[in-house]
Amino acid sequence: MRADRLLSLLLLLQNRGRTTAPELAAELEVSVRTVYRDIDALGASGVPVLADRGPAGGYRLADGYRTRLTGLTDAQAGSLFLAGVPGPARDLGLGADLAAAQLKLQAALPAQLAGRARQIQERFHLDATAWFRDADPVPHLARIAQAVWEQRVLRVHYRRWRGEVRRELHPLGLVLKGGIWYLVAGVGAGDAGRDGDGDGDGDGAGGEVGGDAVRTYRVARFLAVDTAEDGFERPAGFELASYWQESTDRLDAALRRRTAQLRLSPRGRQLLPMQFGAAGTRALADAGPPDADGWVRISLAVESEAIAVGDLLRLGTEAEVLGPPALRRALAETVAALAGRYA
Repeated sequence: MRADRLLSLLLLLQNRGRTTAPELAAELEVSVRTVYRDIDALGASGVPVLADRGPAGGYRLADGYRTRLTGLTDAQAGSLFLAGVPGPARDLGLGADLAAAQLKLQAALPAQLAGRARQIQERFHLDATAWFRDADPVPHLARIAQAVWEQRVLRVHYRRWRGEVRRELHPLGLVLKGGIWYLVAGVGAGDAGRDGDGDGDGDGAGGEVGGDAVRTYRVARFLAVDTAEDGFERPAGFELASYWQESTDRLDAALRRRTAQLRLSPRGRQLLPMQFGAAGTRALADAGPPDADGWVRISLAVESEAIAVGDLLRLGTEAEVLGPPALRRALAETVAALAGRYA
């Protein structure tokens, strides 16, 4: 295990450059003291690890030093093929590159590892698109991806629920969520309050990174995209994965501010996670004991009353809303209107 950790430490220093001991400890999931010991072990084995002092200090390899000790284990080789989802790669304009890279990798692997990689491809397939929904048309995705890569400003025409807007964006990253592509981008201070988050179009919550406003945009809603000659500076400390997790957590908390009290039949308990996702799963985990007929009482986090009525109607007769009273009345009025329409 220590040999694997030393190799990982060496590759981290080679790929990232100057890195502090706490950062290395967090990446390797060890203590800082262990990092110090491992650095000493690398030095004793002849690896030129340099320590820079001061506030901007850290460990780095001597200029020009690179290791060729980069062999893959069978699990690591297989994971590369799991990571290569052909649909999204094709959307990004990388389908041919991905296929060529896989062929080159397979040709370079020893026979045993190449066989393992082929088995992974034959036995596992990743499909990022949600059930019963066609993928969004994303004609501008390749250009957006190029701007993300080249760190170029985008001039866009974007469709929101409340109308169309034109913006200059600093594209920071792309996210594929449930088969839907999203662009995470920095926006100007004058536009920050009017874009992306909070406009009810499901684009996700925004935030600030290093004083810069960052918002999320659904790629299918871009009506036009032009790449400017200008570049931009990425916000200091911005990490796409961390931003995405924090923004989705904020969005979930902002949307699900209300709580509905329900009775659920045994069939309703099966339907709830399918209709309400994680919120339904959490509600069932805290459910009370079933009554003589197998029905249970739960508290379910829901969105606004209008949205909650539509969501709860999908449970049909397998659920009864007990409260709050306003939601129960709204549901009863909707059911009565439906009954009148179909009478």
